[in-house]
Amino acid sequence: MIELCHISAGYDGRPVVEDVSFAFRPGEVTVLLGPNGCGKTTLLKTALGLLAPLAGQVLYDGAALQTLAPAEAARKAAYMPQNRYAPRIEARRMALHGRFPYLSFPRQYRAADYAAADAALEAAGAAELAGRMMDTLSGGQRQKVYLAMALAQEAPAILMDEPTTWLDPKHQLEVMATARRLAAGGRAVGLVSHELSLALRTADRVALLAGGKLAAWGSPEEVYRSGALEEAFGVKIGRFETEKGWQYYYL
Repeated sequence: MIELCHISAGYDGRPVVEDVSFAFRPGEVTVLLGPNGCGKTTLLKTALGLLAPLAGQVLYDGAALQTLAPAEAARKAAYMPQNRYAPRIEARRMALHGRFPYLSFPRQYRAADYAAADAALEAAGAAELAGRMMDTLSGGQRQKVYLAMALAQEAPAILMDEPTTWLDPKHQLEVMATARRLAAGGRAVGLVSHELSLALRTADRVALLAGGKLAAWGSPEEVYRSGALEEAFGVKIGRFETEKGWQYYYL
């Protein structure tokens, strides 16, 4: 479990978010929602140790993140960023990068590492891309490979920043279904999303950021009923019930 305890985070000593507390819990999908610039990515990077908090503490299974060695922290939490440079290497080799926390120097992949990378490519819907060069792939195809790299890390927590970017609706649904499968398997899954309806349908918990604060925290139902979503986004939000659950829309 990853716990954020009274976290303030930002850049050059200036906070973007202040006094935020919640947890990414095993077996749950937690979605970070909020308008552009509200600090979702900043908070995610702080949870991963990529940014040092300005105040507060990040705990991994009860241990302070700053006390963990980088490889140990990487074995506990995987990260899928929104944007990443595409090197000229094969997609399978890219997925294998997720195995770095398990390798000693010099880095030599074992049979188990190749098996983990191949399984991750399959789970991400990118198996057919294994032999393709990364710089020849479309944005959506690259996203699948980056997801595979995070999955290959086999960490109990996985945090994803806008994982549906560049994906068509079909593959957006597949990514969210993967998030649900990971949570069902016991992992803590956190993701940033701008796809409000898709996020609310997928989430177990919602962390809504607005005005530099945690504006709401709870189940999608609790956050929707609070009215905080409409206040944060500045639009009316409606919904209707279907066989697959609530569908949300802007008015």
